[in-house]
Amino acid sequence: MNIQVCIGSSCHIKGSKEIIDKLQAAINEHGYNEKIELSGSFCMGKCNPQGVCVKVDDQIYPGITPEHFAEFFKTKVVDVLEK
Repeated sequence: MNIQVCIGSSCHIKGSKEIIDKLQAAINEHGYNEKIELSGSFCMGKCNPQGVCVKVDDQIYPGITPEHFAEFFKTKVVDVLEK
């Protein structure tokens, strides 16, 4: 699985560093180091006023916030990898 986090200006201001930190911690916690490639990306063209854009494989999820991170990670990462 390939996960990209937008690190462009808008997402940087909205907390992309915190989302990256949460992703790294969750990947380590679940033992997904060999299953997930995490990287940064510049603007994905789906800017959202509430949060950061995260791309999982070919799907872009705009508006990811620290408050909604756990739900996002469970439904878009854990549930997919555990199928």
